[in-house]
Amino acid sequence: MSQLRSIENFKNIKDKKVFLRVDFNVPISGGRVSDATKIEKLETNIKRLLENNCKIILASHLGRPQKNGKTGLSLLPVKQMAEKIFNQQIKFLEINNETTTKIVQGKEKLFMLENLRFDPNEESNGQDYAKLLASFADIYINEAFSCSHRSHASIDSITKFIDAYAGSTIIDEVNALEKVFSKSEKPVACLIGGSKISSKINLIINLLPKMDFMIIGGAMANNFFKREGYKIGKSLFEKNVEGTISKIYEEAKKYSCDLILPIDVVCSKKFDQPGVNKKINEVNDDDIILDIGIDSTKKIDQILKDSRTVLWNGPFGLFEYDDFANGTNDISRSIARYSQKKGLISVAGGGDTFAAIKKSNQQRHFTYISTAGGAFLEWLEGKVLPGLKVLENK
Repeated sequence: MSQLRSIENFKNIKDKKVFLRVDFNVPISGGRVSDATKIEKLETNIKRLLENNCKIILASHLGRPQKNGKTGLSLLPVKQMAEKIFNQQIKFLEINNETTTKIVQGKEKLFMLENLRFDPNEESNGQDYAKLLASFADIYINEAFSCSHRSHASIDSITKFIDAYAGSTIIDEVNALEKVFSKSEKPVACLIGGSKISSKINLIINLLPKMDFMIIGGAMANNFFKREGYKIGKSLFEKNVEGTISKIYEEAKKYSCDLILPIDVVCSKKFDQPGVNKKINEVNDDDIILDIGIDSTKKIDQILKDSRTVLWNGPFGLFEYDDFANGTNDISRSIARYSQKKGLISVAGGGDTFAAIKKSNQQRHFTYISTAGGAFLEWLEGKVLPGLKVLENK
């Protein structure tokens, strides 16, 4: 990837009006933000901009109002939470031809626009809508890596009408991913979990040439068990993926990457009943595989201990239930421990992965954790992200 345009010296934006594209697409329950992690992540950047006497226009989407309607998708609750986190009053603005005047005349330093997706031109990458958004500010900064795989007006077309830069969170994200993808210290281990192999086949195939160990877990491992001739009982699996599994085996052999599967699992008859640790050849017809077992986590721990770099995407069990969170928690603790004590470069990403790490309370000890979902995966799949392409140095 070409180097992204960034503002290295914050003094260069002193007294400017800054359109700050953020990802404040946060969960809201009962009219309140239930997880403010994405907002908290930008606290330092907001402070720096304010110290340089900038007027900041915060812009984000929330949900899919064009598909599900606007009810409950106003950014007003996000504005209220952001005021507490930033300890600043924020003026809330509708998006129209009067917005620029209100920003110029407003005494506040922080502004937040209503949900960008309330206008269908956001998702259609409308030129006129992008030009309107650009008219609100002097410069544009993208701090929304998680949205940068979409060609939307506030991500893509807006950069045609205003000086545009990548924010520090995007720079940090790309640098972290490049440490795994192209500048990794070997041995490199990759942990891929979750439920669907079909949604991650491109990721796995693209990563195999760079990895020394590809460790498969979660429900997707059940497809590999079936190929190996093991029973999986009533466990979740995908149909018609035999060719996909075979291709992964072929590519792993081609690039001398060790493909690692769990050697034991935790089974239960129901989600709300405690599980039993079993060898993979002991699974019964009425069992449901819901976590990896003790010996598997020990094996993974040893691989992590001997590795210099690790990438993790996807939980290794039904971590939402405490009885089936042990495997994922053990992996999280192992990565955190070796990151602290042995300098392991540890990068994790994806919504469920972040939630799992947060549940284990180990998030502070990873080298980098991405809260991006689709953008994180698409970057690792080798795809060009439109929101980053427009910010490359020409």
